Formats: sequence, structure tokens, C-alpha cells
Amino acid sequence: MLSPLATDPDTAKRRLAFQKSYSQEHGGSWRRKSLIEDAKFETLANIEFEKQERKSRGGSISEEEEVFQNGEVIVSPVEKEIRSQCSVMVTLKEGMTSLSRIIRVFESSKVTLEHIESRRSKKKGAQIDLFLICLSPKETLTMVLNSLRQSSLVADLNVLNQKDLKREIWIPTHIADLDKCTHLVTKFEPELDSDHPGFTDMNYRARRAQIADIAFEYKYGQKIPRVEYTEDEIRTWGHVYRHLKELFPAYACKEHNDIFKLLEKECGYSENTIPQLEDVSNFLKRKTGWQLRPVAGLLLARDFLASLAFRTFQCTQYIRHGSKPDHSPEPDCIHELIGHVPMLADPIFAQFSQELGLASLGASDEDIERFATLYWFTVEFGLCKQNGDIKAYGAGTLSSYGELQHAMSENPEKKTFDPSVTAVQQYTDQDLQPVYFVTESFENMMEKMRVYAASIVRPYNVRYNPYTQSIETLDDKEVIRSAANNLQKELEVLHKVILRLNTA
Repeated sequence: MLSPLATDPDTAKRRLAFQKSYSQEHGGSWRRKSLIEDAKFETLANIEFEKQERKSRGGSISEEEEVFQNGEVIVSPVEKEIRSQCSVMVTLKEGMTSLSRIIRVFESSKVTLEHIESRRSKKKGAQIDLFLICLSPKETLTMVLNSLRQSSLVADLNVLNQKDLKREIWIPTHIADLDKCTHLVTKFEPELDSDHPGFTDMNYRARRAQIADIAFEYKYGQKIPRVEYTEDEIRTWGHVYRHLKELFPAYACKEHNDIFKLLEKECGYSENTIPQLEDVSNFLKRKTGWQLRPVAGLLLARDFLASLAFRTFQCTQYIRHGSKPDHSPEPDCIHELIGHVPMLADPIFAQFSQELGLASLGASDEDIERFATLYWFTVEFGLCKQNGDIKAYGAGTLSSYGELQHAMSENPEKKTFDPSVTAVQQYTDQDLQPVYFVTESFENMMEKMRVYAASIVRPYNVRYNPYTQSIETLDDKEVIRSAANNLQKELEVLHKVILRLNTA
């Protein structure tokens, strides 16, 4: 099973520092890759970090963990090999002396012996029957068994059962597990990306690190610490806020416009004040049951999508660089608070967003890439038709006045939204989008996305338990029965209401 790395604040900070230096050394050609290639590179960086951590504690590193060869990135053998579990009956010609030698053959080949059972053999010319359950990479196991068949110590060898084991993907099962879903994509960090407007601004980089520490220290259940924003940060916020507010009536979808007015009324949104995440999170809880938690930067797609399953949105607290306020290559709190939050306060969109998160749990890397690409062209940069006009509902478009004006112009290509086509569309995360996808309606987009999500093959189905804030895997009769009983009770209540309305 793939499990998350240690998440205590000091380790998280060391990991980010290592990722940055590692990216500078190895990541040059990876800066403009796809979501899944970004994720693979970050995974390799995390493997190298874990190796370094073990070395610092006096541990050892096996050759199987090497991930670089001749300066090129390769897939770790541990990641790429198919693991196999095998039940074997080995008949030995001699006694206990040969037994120990046979076991050493397995151990020296890094084959794990999960079970060993011996008995006196009834076969002529043999002493001992060994029943073994072995676990190892498939090719290694085949090689070891073929070698043993030719050994002078072995009278007979029979494979009783063999099955390939799929890689089991770790998923968070309680909302507190989101403390482990904090793996960052580092390619947009201001000290790594020479195109970042803050690349040469040492004060900005130091400020980003200061605000990132809040996210590293944060744990589930805590109040989100408040940030005292500087005059420059408030000026940048206000500049973007004014320009966007002028464009929203003509270009934003109805759902966004309605909630944005409510945020100004109830949550202190204004051009002179940057809202605090704790206040906005409490607002969302009242409206749709969603909440925010601070994050230090751009998350890996799997971690980000998993958070949505718990009605939790991981939200940055830093502000984009003031020299380029019209567009940001990475999420900042302008993007989160002006782009995403209004849509998450809409009950229908809030439910839809959680469904996307649930559909991602346990999905393969390839499905996560396609799903994240769909998310990019819908929730981030989607356009829809309302009353005959094209409107923006994507947070990336709604939080950048440069992007919003560009999207509504004749310059970019606009395609009809089709999930199977959109999921493999090339995109850019460096500049204004050259392609947008338009749906016939907001509801039409959500329905098509639901159909696509249902087609994703996963090893299990899940449901969210809002009472315990946990994920339940629907692979047990008792869990399924409990879910069905809860649903039946809700339907009975609705049935009574309908009867009363019909007789009124």
C-alpha cells in the first residue's frame, strides 16, 4: 500500500526544502509537463527525501530504490514491478540442513516468506515437504522457483496457487487524514521558476515562506491562524478585486454573482480587506457544510481531489506578486476566495464538487490525470451558456481579470464540452488558456461529469458519512445494509412530506 509521508511540521518543512533543491538539480526538463508527469516527478523527489531521512537515522538503502540512472529519471523498480503471491510445495531430499539452505535462497533474492510449514515427506527418496507462501516481484519469484527446480536439494516443486497483486492506493478515511494530504507540486515556487514574477524578489520569497509555515503547522480541528496582510498585499488584492467586480455582471455565471454579493454582505469581502480563511470557512459551513484548511502551495492532484470528498477545500493564504496582478500561474488566496469560494457556497455545485472528490478515491494514476484535466477545463476554466450568453463559472477565469477578458474575447478557441475529448486535451498552466470548453448549461456540465465519473474503474465504491466525517468502503454487507437503512428513512420522510403537500 502506498502510504503518505510523515507530516509533522519539521519534517514537512525539510521535505519542501529538499524538493526545491532536488527540482533545481533534476527538474529542468520537467517544468512544462502534464499533471501526471508532475506527480511522478514529485513522487521521485519524495522517495529520495525518504532515503535521505533514513540515512540521517542510520538506516540503509537498497538498490531497488534507485530512481536516477545516467542522469535520467527512471521509474523505481519498486514502483513498476508487478508483485506476485505464490503458494509452493517444495519436497526436499535431505533433512533440516537443506531446509535452512532453501530458505536462504528466498531471502537472498529478497523474496518475502509470509508462511512456512514443514512435515515429514511420504514420498520415496525425500525427507521433508515444505509449504511456503511467498511474496515478491513476479519476475524475481519466477527466477527463484526455476532455480530451485534445478537444485540437487529438491526432489519436487509444485506451484499450488499464484496471483498478481495490484498496487493498493492509500486513501484518507477520516477528515483528520487530510493532515497527510499535503504533497506539493514545487515547479511554481518563486525560487524555482525563473518566469515567476517573484523570482528575484527576496522579500516576497521570505514572505511566502512565512505564510507557508502556517499551513505546515496546521492540524485538523484547529482554528485557521489569521494573517496580518501588508499594505502591498492589500493593494494587490484591491486592484484585482475592483477590476473583477466591474467584469462580473457581464461575464460571471448567475450562481457566482449571487453568492459574491452575499459574501460582501456577510463575510466582509471588499477591495480594502482580504478576508481571513477562518471567517470564510465558517460562512461555508453555514451555507453548504464545506470548510477550508490552509495549504502551503499547489497540491498534487490526488491529494487535492481527495480533500473534496470530505467537503474540504485546501486554500492558500499568500497573495500573488504585485508586479503581475492580472494573472497568476499558481493558486493564491485571490484565486481561492474570489474564484472558488462563491461556487462552493452554492448548494448544487457544493454537492457536485464532493461527488468529484469521492469519485477520485482509489482511482489509478492514469484516471487521476484524466479526471484532473477535466477539473481543469470545468471547475477551473469552464464556460457555460445562460440565457443565450456565454458565462464563466471556472475559478481560474473568475479570479483573473486578464483571463476573464481573454476568455470572453474572440481570441481563444471555444469547443463544445465532451468529457471523453476534454479529458485528453492538452492545456497550459503557464499563460492564458488557448482553448476553453463551453457547455449548454451549468447543469449539463455536472450531469456529463457525473456520467464520466461513474465510468472510472476502482477496486471499491465509497460513501461519505457526514455524522462521523469519514469514508465508508461499500464492500461489507453490514455497511451496505446500514447505508440502505439510512436512505430508506430519508425516503420515508420525503414520502410523508409529498403526501401532505398533495392533500393540502
